[in-house]
This record gives sequence, structure tokens and C-alpha cells, in this order.
Amino acid sequence: MSGARTDIEAVEAANTALYEAVERADLEALGELWLDDEVTVVHPGWPALSGRDEVLRSYALIMANTEYVQFFLTDVRISVLGDTAVVSCTENILSGGPAEADGSAGPLVGGLVVATNVFRRAADGWRVWSHHGSPVLVEGEDEDGSEEVG
Repeated sequence: MSGARTDIEAVEAANTALYEAVERADLEALGELWLDDEVTVVHPGWPALSGRDEVLRSYALIMANTEYVQFFLTDVRISVLGDTAVVSCTENILSGGPAEADGSAGPLVGGLVVATNVFRRAADGWRVWSHHGSPVLVEGEDEDGSEEVG
């Protein structure tokens, strides 16, 4: 097996681990996936955040305010050049708020985000350097049957 293929597989595994940590709301595991310095994140609708503490705090806020989240990644493309890797993908997100009073699941909402995750090779494997997510506007029907974008 070539070294390039091995790197692509390792980056793919690191990218998968990133999303799985968010789904499990496991801030400790998430923290282990990020580099120690010079990291950035842009969540959809948020300003750019820099620095490990600020980045991890943003994920803690998201996790604390999201009862359920699941990512279905599509259009995944991975490029590796030396010690840097770029993953672009579409995040098909299913999320929900708190459970209903009767214990049933709360309302679920779907959304699309295009994301770019940049990884750097560290001594202990590939680590996230930057994540940028931008919402995708999709056409749908309004309650009265007319089309809307949003």
C-alpha cells in the first residue's frame, strides 16, 4: 500500500473521529483531535474564532445547547500534500432540541452545511488545524405551498 493512500485513510479516520466526537458531545475526545495552537473555526453564522480555548469553548456551547445531532457526510474529498491535508464535504445534519415532557423525542431539524477541514500532521497523527462551515440555502415550499429559499 502506498504512503499516499495510507495518509488519505488516516486523514479520513481523523475527520470521521471529529464528527463522531461532536455527535457524542465528547468535548475531551474533541480536544484530543485539535492541534494545540494556531487553530481556527468558523461555525455557520458565527464569526471566525481563533485559539484552542476559544475554539473548544464554541463546541462546548454547541454541545450544551443541542440535545441530538447526527452528521451524514457526502461529497467527501481528501487531498494530502506533505504534512497538510484538506477535507471538503457536505454535512447533512439532523439535530434536535430537548425531549418533550412525555419523554418522546423533541423536534428534529435537517440542514446542509458545506465544510472544509484542514489537518496537519503531528507527532501523534493528523490533528485538526481549521474547520470552516457555511450553510447551504435550499429551496423548499412555504406552509402556503409557495416556494421559498432558506
